[in-house]
Amino acid sequence: MTARAGSGKVHVVGGGLAGLAAAVALMQAGRPVRLYEASAHAGGRCRSYFDAGLGCRLDNGNHLLLSGNKRALAYLEAIGARHTLEDARQAAFPFFDALSRQRWVLRPNRGRLPWWILHPSRRVPGTRPADYLEALALRKAAPTARVAEVLDRTRPLFARLWMPLAVAALNTGVEEASAQLFWRVLAETLGRGGDACRPLMPRDGLSETFVDPALDALRRGGAAVFFGARLRGLDFADEDVRGLRFDTGAVDLAAGEQVILATPALVAARLLPGLTVPDRYAPIVNAHFRYSIAAPAPAFIGVIAGTAEWIFRKRAVVSVTVSAAERIVDRSPEELAALLWRDTAAAYALPAAPLPPSRIVKERRATFLAEPAQLLRRPQLATRWRNLVLAGDYTHTGLPATIEGAIASGFAAAARLLRRHSGCESERGPRRSPAVPVMGRKQQRLLVECLTD
Repeated sequence: MTARAGSGKVHVVGGGLAGLAAAVALMQAGRPVRLYEASAHAGGRCRSYFDAGLGCRLDNGNHLLLSGNKRALAYLEAIGARHTLEDARQAAFPFFDALSRQRWVLRPNRGRLPWWILHPSRRVPGTRPADYLEALALRKAAPTARVAEVLDRTRPLFARLWMPLAVAALNTGVEEASAQLFWRVLAETLGRGGDACRPLMPRDGLSETFVDPALDALRRGGAAVFFGARLRGLDFADEDVRGLRFDTGAVDLAAGEQVILATPALVAARLLPGLTVPDRYAPIVNAHFRYSIAAPAPAFIGVIAGTAEWIFRKRAVVSVTVSAAERIVDRSPEELAALLWRDTAAAYALPAAPLPPSRIVKERRATFLAEPAQLLRRPQLATRWRNLVLAGDYTHTGLPATIEGAIASGFAAAARLLRRHSGCESERGPRRSPAVPVMGRKQQRLLVECLTD
């Protein structure tokens, strides 16, 4: 793969959601793109695959989008995949208490004014309207404050809402999780009302929604995509990157070419001298059971006081996610399957025996630990090299390591390179290749809003 491409080309290294989002935004702006992925598949942690043991297709993890995730939705609009999401049409979050066997559904109203907290049928049982106002303390929390230090742990609302939301969004226990980062999550979702909280789930799978349509769009737009391209090093000269060294060969960069490094944090730190990145991580445990549950059973249920935390009903499987899973990650797959099926059976009123066929997936370094000291280690997108920027959910996005955070970083990296490149263009601006698909006005507006956010 020895090449010397023309001026204006952007080399995106890393085919996770951050890299895909950056590549799509650049392509839509008319920039030639080359995308390199070290593995045999794109998507990173957000992908689907066929599990031979269970005999069905699985999602690598359970990722729940909300209607307020504007960057993720802009990305899906740009790749023509918005229709692959099932929209709940209203904000409703079912919960099940594994200890008391109590059930309830959290139902925020559509507008920003949270009148839903005045109605016992819409709020968490055992809570009062005034309890919800406590969340405003997160807005003024010190940078070093943890969630458990700011919110009252003795109130039912903490165990039944704030804690499960914080752990799910930040993949960090409330004793360590940043209060400021949790506030950002709440402000973009519950703080904007039910219209920003509608659950959105892929109809078929993560790859069918986030990955395959992006690759198709990139190829239709003339982008070159390379798999099995592991970056071993970069060649620097003065203030620029001049070359990329892959296992498969070297790529020399011509004048005007740029690089987005969208690799995992530890890979970026190995490649770039002096780069500081988060260095503490939290695990996630997922369990997939080959068991079909038909509608109208809820598409997902949050579990309180159990081992399971969130259970998702899918076509051929029931999937369970446990975030910040330090307490269980070292248990055997057999023990975990039994514990998690017990909660699943109770939550969905299913037979406890026999135990269905299962697959336990442990991600020991799923995301960086979202505690205050680690947030200070998140790097900015810009680097000391003029033609190199970073992308990835570990960068300083102001968001957790989620789908929304990864896509936000990719859009921001693309926007930075486009601003830098515009200074070298003529007054007429960059040319658009005839091969680049033209988006509709709604897609253009959403993408522009995210690139200028």
